[in-house]
Amino acid sequence: MASAKTETMRHQITGFSNPTIKRLRSLREKKHRKREGLFLAEGLRILTEALESGRTPKILVVVEDTELHPLAQKIEAATIAAGGDVIETSEAIIAKLSGKSNPQSIIGIYPDHPVPLEELDRSGSNIWLVAQALRDPGNLGTILRTGDAVGAGGLILIDDCVDPFSVEAVRASMGAVFTQQIAQARWPEFLSWLRNGSGELVGTSLNTDKDYQSVQYQSPTFLLIGNEAQGLPEEYEAECDTLVKMPMMGKADSLNAAVAASVMAYEVLNQTRQR
Repeated sequence: MASAKTETMRHQITGFSNPTIKRLRSLREKKHRKREGLFLAEGLRILTEALESGRTPKILVVVEDTELHPLAQKIEAATIAAGGDVIETSEAIIAKLSGKSNPQSIIGIYPDHPVPLEELDRSGSNIWLVAQALRDPGNLGTILRTGDAVGAGGLILIDDCVDPFSVEAVRASMGAVFTQQIAQARWPEFLSWLRNGSGELVGTSLNTDKDYQSVQYQSPTFLLIGNEAQGLPEEYEAECDTLVKMPMMGKADSLNAAVAASVMAYEVLNQTRQR
């Protein structure tokens, strides 16, 4: 159980019709997330990643009458210390907030944290991931997770991508939504920013014979991944310094966008480690 002190600082909510519960549940929709500037993250692992990255929830929701894991107790104490609210409620209400029939026992509500493109320090990493018009939140979250794994500087979302702070994307990121910088821009804005500094733009494409392992990538490398169904627009490919493709030995002509991003990122990382 939580300490007596933290328990006395909790607010108990028992009804589905409670305005706070309705508000928190509305964060599953993009328009409400944008209006509030908040998003929902669930599970001890993801919330622990957030805490280790220096982020505490504005609101923490825990299951009532449940002994919290020591890490969850730490998150609760940090939330209270930062002036956040702690709510205890039933498993059924937690399930409504989560949208899952077997939800995690802890949910955090955090401020979203997009970074303006001009504030990115491109010298901070050898690898940057750039995704154009991604539609699948699972792919976006997985690319964030890959970025964290390879030490990428962050993820730059081009044009109309799925919301990186959606429940599904946050879940797929496994906490990387808190460790990776996330910027959003239209293509002309990104291209102008990129060309005003160092960096090589590498696009993945079927319209080339250049094998991805035959290229010596320059630092920093910006890896551009296209839309899952359409790939990169022709005019975007024309602006790349290099186009590469991965060999496909079977009948499929391309990899899933998130898998392609992972393969490319690890190739760049491997070259960096060998220098």
